[in-house]
Amino acid sequence: MSRIGRLPIDIPAGVTITIEGQNVAVKGPKGELSLTVKEPIEAKLVENQVIVSRPDDERESRSLHGLTRTLIRNQIVGVTEGYQKSLQVVGTGYRVASSGQGIELSLGYSHSITVEPPAGIALAVEGNDKIHVSGIDKQAVGEVAANIRKLRKPEPYKGKGVRYVDEQVRRKAGKAGK
Repeated sequence: MSRIGRLPIDIPAGVTITIEGQNVAVKGPKGELSLTVKEPIEAKLVENQVIVSRPDDERESRSLHGLTRTLIRNQIVGVTEGYQKSLQVVGTGYRVASSGQGIELSLGYSHSITVEPPAGIALAVEGNDKIHVSGIDKQAVGEVAANIRKLRKPEPYKGKGVRYVDEQVRRKAGKAGK
C-alpha cells in the first residue's frame, strides 16, 4: 500500500469539496480549483476527510495513488494559504521593475524583457532585485517562476542571472593565470 496515498486528507474549515465521478472540485477562501482523477483511482468524501483508494496493485494504479492524493492536498493548501516562489536577480546592471500587472527585466541583453503573468498568478517586485510569484495553483506558480529563471540562468563563474532565493549556485574557478 502506498504510504502517501493511504493517508486521509483532512478538510479545513472554510473549504468545500465536491466529488462527481472522477472530477474533484475544491473551493476555498482564495479561489476554486478542479482536478480530473485518472481512471483506476477513486476519491471519496467521508465525513470531513477525502479518502483516495485504488482497486488493485497494478503498476499504473500504484503510481497514480500517491500522486492523486498529493494533487488533491496541494489544491486544498492552495485555496486556503496559496503558494509563493521568490526569485532574485543578481548581477551588475541587472534589475527588475513593475509594469502594470507584469514585470520588466533588464538582464544584460540589448533590450528589456516584459513578462505578463497568466490568469491566477500575481507578480510582485521587492526593491529592484527580488520577484515574488504567487497564486493558488502550485504547478502554475512553479512554472511561471521557472520560465522567469530561464530568461537568464545563473552562470557558474560570477553567479550572475536570475535564481531562486534559496538556490545555491556552484561557482567555478576562472582561468588560471601564468
